[in-house]
Amino acid sequence: MRVKQRSLVTGLQRAIAGLMVLGASGVAMAQSAKEDADAATTLDRITVTAQSREQELKDVPIALQVLDQNLLSDVAAENLGDIDAFVPGLVIDAVQPTQPSFRLRGVETSDFGIGTDPAVGIFVDGVYGGRGGGVLLPFVDVERIEVLKGPQGTLFGRNTAAGAISLVTRRPQAETEARATVRVGNYGKKYADAMWNIPTGDHSALRFNALINTSDGWFQDGATGKDLGGENVWATRAAWQVTFGDNTTAYVSWDHESLDQNGRVTTGIVELPPYPQRPTVPANSDDFLDPRKTPTYSDADNAEWRTFDGVNLIVDHALSWGNLTSTTAWRQYDSTNHTEEDATNRFDLYVDSVNTESNETFYQEFKFSGSNEHIDWVGGVSYFKEDADQTSQVNTNTEAVDNIVRNLGIAPTPDGSLFGFTSMLAQMNGIPISLVGERWNERFTNTLATTSYAAFGDVIWKATDRLNLTFGLRYTRDEKDFTWLNTPRNAPGLEGKLDTLEAIGFFQALESMGIPITRELLTFDMAFIDPPAMVNKGQKVRDKKSWSDWSPRFVIDYHLNDDTMVFASLAKGYKAGGFNALQIGPAFENEDVWNVEMGIKQAFDRFSYNASLFHYRYDNRQAIRLIDPDPNNPVDIPRYVFDTGDLEATGIDFDMRWKVTDGFTLDAQAEWIDSKYKNYITPEGTDLDGAATGEPRFSASAGAAYQVELGENGRLRLSARHAYRGRTRCNAASDLQGDCGVNKLLDVGEARERTDLRINWTSPQGYWNWAVYGNNVFDNQYVRGLNTYGRGPLGVVGATITEPRTYGLEMTVKF
Repeated sequence: MRVKQRSLVTGLQRAIAGLMVLGASGVAMAQSAKEDADAATTLDRITVTAQSREQELKDVPIALQVLDQNLLSDVAAENLGDIDAFVPGLVIDAVQPTQPSFRLRGVETSDFGIGTDPAVGIFVDGVYGGRGGGVLLPFVDVERIEVLKGPQGTLFGRNTAAGAISLVTRRPQAETEARATVRVGNYGKKYADAMWNIPTGDHSALRFNALINTSDGWFQDGATGKDLGGENVWATRAAWQVTFGDNTTAYVSWDHESLDQNGRVTTGIVELPPYPQRPTVPANSDDFLDPRKTPTYSDADNAEWRTFDGVNLIVDHALSWGNLTSTTAWRQYDSTNHTEEDATNRFDLYVDSVNTESNETFYQEFKFSGSNEHIDWVGGVSYFKEDADQTSQVNTNTEAVDNIVRNLGIAPTPDGSLFGFTSMLAQMNGIPISLVGERWNERFTNTLATTSYAAFGDVIWKATDRLNLTFGLRYTRDEKDFTWLNTPRNAPGLEGKLDTLEAIGFFQALESMGIPITRELLTFDMAFIDPPAMVNKGQKVRDKKSWSDWSPRFVIDYHLNDDTMVFASLAKGYKAGGFNALQIGPAFENEDVWNVEMGIKQAFDRFSYNASLFHYRYDNRQAIRLIDPDPNNPVDIPRYVFDTGDLEATGIDFDMRWKVTDGFTLDAQAEWIDSKYKNYITPEGTDLDGAATGEPRFSASAGAAYQVELGENGRLRLSARHAYRGRTRCNAASDLQGDCGVNKLLDVGEARERTDLRINWTSPQGYWNWAVYGNNVFDNQYVRGLNTYGRGPLGVVGATITEPRTYGLEMTVKF
């Protein structure tokens, strides 16, 4: 351990020395830039709260990207899923708003259950958003978004091992104002939002927002023509701010969202033989079709809905020695996600899944802060309480189950079926009963009670007028009480018919004839059949565990001059342990990540850039993995199992802004990363030690905006943004998960590009604003990934794809 520490210190020293040389060489550039300042106005100052203090971006020693209102408007962003392409290193899967995933610098939590927490924390006005089901909400009056890369355990707390995304909303203002925006576009797009800001006294104001967003989506059923995708969400927000005397401000906000739309669309990529013939099992990846050129068929009631409510109360009180901030927050949501898993409209191949959640959280934080000529400090305590319920269901029917049984070869009947053969025997004996086509349901029910306590402190010591030393530490204790309940299959119609057959002595007659069909043979489960589930059928299992952690942060930053800062940091991130909601028994240990980072920030009159070099070691990455129970039997029943491993990565982050002229600005962002597994063997037995984790080496984005003043005719603004994400780096286990490679026709994980354009006219007084926009103007569509749940047992595979070109017209009026 001492050797590692010495090498780390040596590396820091060398990196800091290199950055100081680079910074010194930039002094001449600074002088030149200042001399040319009359050719362009200076860059706008960007104020952020990444360190729980208001600071200029150029003074914050953290790899940080800020997305302002201009960028959000340029790409017509409506939620976080619309901006990740323009933040290198950030990937947000927003196909299912109630089950999103967040990855930052190659780290994410691959789980949709309530037993684990995300590795990327989402915060709104400083309040932790909780788990994924309640964080991907529509943007309502968002002022800016701060994306903090690397562990933020000391400043932001638990579940920020990979980083944090902080959304800052606009507060009520002292003047009356109103705004309304209407947007219409292709695929039936209709969007409208409105804001009204009303002073309610000399020292208070109310701000009210509402929006509605609908569309038909770009998928239609190949057989019926019915719309399969689309959006349907409305949201509202009310905020009130009041000042008491000279020292106290109270800010209370309420958010409500209602989402009710079609669920995730999956396109089948296996060519099906005519009914009643079955596809070959397992499905051969060499024969997969291209989902971008294949009709989509569905017979499931794909549906996704959520209702969300959140209330925040933030009270700031100035004291003689500093400031006290009390933050109180309550959030609650209920959601359902019903998704087809077979990607066909064949009843004999039907499988769907339903995830239902109910979640309630309470958060309380007391934060003290202050500063003087020598130190700038923040400290406090927090309490977090969460209660969640989740039900995970798999639905099918006895005809599809018969096909699975045939494919597995486990039925002791001539035609390989169970329910079909039994029905034939019954009807041959004059009993008008058919067991084929009866509904079949299996489910896991989980509950979670989490309590978390934390105490934290962060001190910036102003050692000299140029040198700052930062020391931060957070102690966190998490306690989780978790339950599993896996009930036997639920098939009321089938059970009623089996009761009738048993009552008339049908099974006894078969036994007397030597036919091995019994009631017990026809009573079994298909989805949840791993040993722990089978042993505990119908029994509630409970486990309670706790985890504690100390997360430190050490930062040194040195200002070479007024324009240049170099910094180095060592920080730890922490994520609490947890449980696999679909596998009874095993518990995850907590995740730990150590990140070392060195960087430089330079800001001239009209040009600024930030660059940082980072390396992290991530231990005990939590995930669940869909596998076949027996790797040698590819047509066995798939299941989600416990999956942990370590990884490490080295990378570089860069971003720049350049105000070329008064009306012309450029910006660019990029990340290069080499992410590899360490000491990791997959549940299937594949050794991935030293193999790539899948994270592309390079991603980047760039933007340009040009504004033309038209005098009495207002002004015109043109913007263009382009994003690039490199090819996924496949490994030996990629094909099993369907997230990389596959075949020449279906290049999952290929490099992606997206270009957005916008032309905007604003009236002379700023009251009217008209815009024409286009997203993904070159109509690049890519395969997001494969749904392989039915690949082995049914021979079916589905694929999801990215959005096509969208465009529209937008009108805004301000009062």
